[in-house]
This record gives sequence, structure tokens and C-alpha cells, in this order.
Amino acid sequence: MMAKDALRLAAFRAMSAAFTNELVAKNKKPQDMLTDEEAIAVITKLAKQRKDSIEQFKKGGREDLVKEEEAELSILETYLPKMMSKAEVEKIAKAKKTELAITDPSKKGLLMSALMKDLKGKADGSTVKEAVDSLF
Repeated sequence: MMAKDALRLAAFRAMSAAFTNELVAKNKKPQDMLTDEEAIAVITKLAKQRKDSIEQFKKGGREDLVKEEEAELSILETYLPKMMSKAEVEKIAKAKKTELAITDPSKKGLLMSALMKDLKGKADGSTVKEAVDSLF
């Protein structure tokens, strides 16, 4: 606030409001604290909203809003754990595929759910889906 960085301030206010909303949704008082996992889930949700907004603004030709959303997204991503790369996810997916003995492409959903359980908070769902699709 003292630095007069309006964009960073807007991102912090959005996070603060989202944290309060999450607490109220869980029937807690706004003064209570979220666990680390809950806080990361809230920030992840905010980042996903920004990505969706960027996509929509690009379709609408609103480059000014795209730049603003991308800047907020980069601020939010500094508070998220680093996600695994596609190569790392593919290696884990191959190991899980052999562990579960999945050879039929119709069992792709089973592999996907097992991977998402293992990689929750470590890898993006779209990255996991791409890795699973590349195996079949």
C-alpha cells in the first residue's frame, strides 16, 4: 500500500476477500485462520479464474484487460507452489500405469483419478490429462 502499487494491492484485496468468503462458507468466523491447504486451494481458484478471464478477454479483443489480468495472475502465482512439468508428470503416469496394469484406453479415467489423487497440489489437471492422453 505504501509503495502505491495499485495492481498488487488489488490482488491482495482479492485474496483477502476470497479467504474471508471461504471461511464464511465453512461456517467459521472471518477472524479465524485457514489451513495452508485451504489457502492454497483458494489462491489456485483465483488463479484459475484469472486464466479463464484472460481467455475470454482475448476472444473479445480486450488487450487492455488481458494485460491487467495477466499481471494479477503473475502476482497470485508467486504464492502458489511450483507445479510439476509435463515431463515429470509423464514419468509418474507411466509408472502408475504399469503399477495398475492398465492397457485398455477405456480405463484412462481410472489412471487419471489415481494420478490426481497422488499429484493434488503438485500438478495442474490439464497437464495430467495431457500426460495420460499421450500414453494411449
